[in-house]
This record gives sequence, C-alpha cells and structure tokens, in this order.
Amino acid sequence: MSASGNDFIIIDNRDGKVYDSFKDLKEFVVQICRRHHSVGADGLILIEESNKYDFRWRFFNADSSEAEMCGNGGRCAARFAFMNGIAKGKMSFETLAGIIKAEVDGKRVKLQLTSPTDLKLDYPVGLEDKEIFLSSVNTGVPHAILLVDDVDHMPVEELGRLIRYHKAFGEKGTNVDFVQVVDKKKVKIRTYERGVEGETYACGTGAVATGVILKAKGLQESPMNILTKGGETLKVFVDSEVYLEGITQIVYVGKLHEEALV
Repeated sequence: MSASGNDFIIIDNRDGKVYDSFKDLKEFVVQICRRHHSVGADGLILIEESNKYDFRWRFFNADSSEAEMCGNGGRCAARFAFMNGIAKGKMSFETLAGIIKAEVDGKRVKLQLTSPTDLKLDYPVGLEDKEIFLSSVNTGVPHAILLVDDVDHMPVEELGRLIRYHKAFGEKGTNVDFVQVVDKKKVKIRTYERGVEGETYACGTGAVATGVILKAKGLQESPMNILTKGGETLKVFVDSEVYLEGITQIVYVGKLHEEALV
C-alpha cells in the first residue's frame, strides 16, 4: 500500500506466521524492503492480535529499525484492517507510541495521533560551518523542523543527514523536516527520514509535527494543508487533539516467493 508516496508492505500476522517462517526478523525486513531486488518499500507493517483493541502493529523501517509510530503507515494499516474485516470503520490500535484511533472513509483515512510531547521552539544547533535554528517535537517519533524560504532547492539529503545524527538529538537521532510556509493555509514540506536514511516522498508524523510547530509559532491555523514531495496535500488538525487525514492506495496483493529473499 501507498500513502502520499510512502509505500509499505503489510502482512496479516495475527497467526504469527512471520515469526514461524523467519527466525531473523531484522534480516527479513531488510531483504523484503530492498528496492529493485525484492518487493521494495519504505517499511514493513505487521498486523497482530490485541487483547484490548482492534489490533496491534509492529512497524519496521527499511533498515530494520523498529519505530514507535508512522503516520502514513498508520493510515494504510487502518484501511488494510477495515478491508480485511479486522476492524470496523472506526477503530483503535496499539503502537509503541500509544493507542492510535482511525476512521476509514473509502480511500480516505483520518488518523488521531498521540498527544505531541517535548515541544521546543527556535533553539540554535551548531553544524560544521554554521549555526542554524531549529524547532522540534515528538509526534510519536521525534522531528526537527527547519523553516526555509525555498524548500524545492534545499540540500535535503546532505543537511538532513547532518541534523539527523547531531549530538543534540541523542543516540537515536531525529527525523528532519524542511518547511516552507506558502500562505496562511498552505505549507510545503520535504523530509529526511530516520530509518530510511534518506528523503522520502512524504512523512505523516512529520506533517503533524510541522503543524504543531507552526501553530505554536502563530504562523498557521488549524486545519492546515501540507503539500508533500509526493504531490498529495495532507490535512493536519492541531487543536486539543491532533489528526492527520489523506488518501491511501492499494498497490497490489500477492504471494511472496522465496527468491525475493535471496
């Protein structure tokens, strides 16, 4: 499935078949997410049983690191669960970031994320040859936000990598969002994603992080339209609760052949 250009492999693992078939789960994730040689994806999602909620998920980035949350992946997982009779149109599911609520309306999915934490505005971070001012917030996973005048011409890979691994963000590092405010209701974003270790076409938690920061700085009002590199405009709501809304796509349903893991 795909959402805003982020693509994910989703497996119904309620019977534990993935664990039975692949003893080294991290190696399996890396192999199956390789582009050109295997299925190829930004990440892998396992849908599993939950004792209290509709389901629980495990989300793995393409490098096999397990992430607490992924907004666009969460939207895909919700639609997958609805399509396969795992949950009704309104659902709740477990993640490492907490309980996520979702509402499925055809291809469109609205996701309620956990409350943002660790909000910090406009603080200096020293790089090799200059000092920049960042804001940051955790929307299930950590994000650093850099406001820029022209996002289309930013060196996202190079500068994103420097910020992602900066000592200011500890051992686990951070995702990095480059943000251009177009007007009072429209924002453009490009994201360097931790775990993918490069720029992705979109990042749901990054779009929400951007919305939280911009509202805190008085630059935007809710709801906001966040234009991703993948071309979709995500709608972000930041009030007493935070929501992410956008389109999901089913790319294909298939059977994995053993040669995909060579």
